[in-house]
Amino acid sequence: MSVIDDLIAAGEVLSPGVRAVILALESRIRELEARLGQNSRNSSRPPSSDLPGSKREKKKPSGLKRGGQPGHKGHHRELLPPERAVVVEHRPESCRHCGEDVRGAKEAKPARRHQEVELPEIRAEVTEHRMVCVRCPRCRKLTRGSLPGGAPVRSFGPRLTGLAAMLVGRFRSSRREVREVLGKLLDVAPPSLGSTQAMAREVIAALEPAYAEVRQAVRESESLRADETSWKLAGRLHWLWVAESERGTFFHLGPSRGSRELVEMLGEGYGGIVTSDRWSGYTICARRQLCWAHLQRNLEGLLLHGPEGARFARRGLVICKRLFEMMRQVKEGSLPREALPMRMQRHRAHFSWLLRCGSNSGERKVAVFSAQLLKLESFLWTFLEHPIEPTNNAAERALRKAVLWRKGCFGSQSQDGLHFVERMLTLAETCRQIGRHPLDYLSAALSALRAGTPAPKLLSTG
Repeated sequence: MSVIDDLIAAGEVLSPGVRAVILALESRIRELEARLGQNSRNSSRPPSSDLPGSKREKKKPSGLKRGGQPGHKGHHRELLPPERAVVVEHRPESCRHCGEDVRGAKEAKPARRHQEVELPEIRAEVTEHRMVCVRCPRCRKLTRGSLPGGAPVRSFGPRLTGLAAMLVGRFRSSRREVREVLGKLLDVAPPSLGSTQAMAREVIAALEPAYAEVRQAVRESESLRADETSWKLAGRLHWLWVAESERGTFFHLGPSRGSRELVEMLGEGYGGIVTSDRWSGYTICARRQLCWAHLQRNLEGLLLHGPEGARFARRGLVICKRLFEMMRQVKEGSLPREALPMRMQRHRAHFSWLLRCGSNSGERKVAVFSAQLLKLESFLWTFLEHPIEPTNNAAERALRKAVLWRKGCFGSQSQDGLHFVERMLTLAETCRQIGRHPLDYLSAALSALRAGTPAPKLLSTG
């Protein structure tokens, strides 16, 4: 019962003005209580913002013991080929059963292999180029030798430069930490902070062809997952966008969260399907799929908005649970993809009815949520007609590394810094997708830049 009901039951006579004030205060209290109850499961807040001791969703106990179950496929570290290792044979000298001398006996079974992997002492290879100066015996003038063609003009080689860039852009180390690691690990004088900045500029130039290559691949994709998060440029708010497709993951940094940055990233008139949340910047996309993982979090949040909001949310969460269960069956192969539209037909109709009822709800949050989804209802079910995922979780996972990087560096201080972030994130995530080592590619790209030759292709041409 509400406060008004309690007062009326107690015999109080309330004027319309008092009733309006009480209703407004009750609504405000529910709103504040809902904010206090927000966490990473019912809002867009990251897991790191959850309070200590916050309850996480627990899986139902299966009744099985922890760890691998009897009959499961074992996972073992794959042994390297013998030519990759220094092989040391250990032959028995005597039989462990009868004591007979077996030093000359033939091998009865293949040897049991055990490999120990150790890190050798690391010392950087240093090549000193000496340009000798001589005096001409004829004219008595001085002539100094010059570096031959192809000799490096920089103090740090391409692999060392690539490693420094990876430590910053992939493993989120600060430049001072990179100086310390390189100095102690390689037993050389570490690069100065100015040198690390020069390395970053060279990496930006070396990765420009690969960056353009991934951008083109994403623009030509039939579908992609998109998301965005905030970034700072010298304290000014910018936005980091990501587009994840089957062939690559592309990052773009711009000053706006509006649709113009989406056009800058995807180009004019992108014709593929964009899976995203309901942010207004994506309204320019003609073909869309709304993220059901976001909808599930929204419904979890509505559980906090009074009895009416909770009733609405519980019905919606049942449909979400059924949808994700069917998608799991499709991935496992127990449900044919072509059977999915028919199996979801009843749930689709139920969700549409639920939204129409919710748009007339007396709970403002439910009414706004339902009205907004009714306008975008056709984009809820695109995955039934096309073989795409109904979530943009892949884009969120790609952004997660950028968010962790942002927590340590607080953004960028220059345009060069923005370009470094875009290119390193694009390289790292795309290499993860295609199974290529980012340091190997970056070293090759830097070598090509220094030699004045075309950069290697990042993506396969097939």
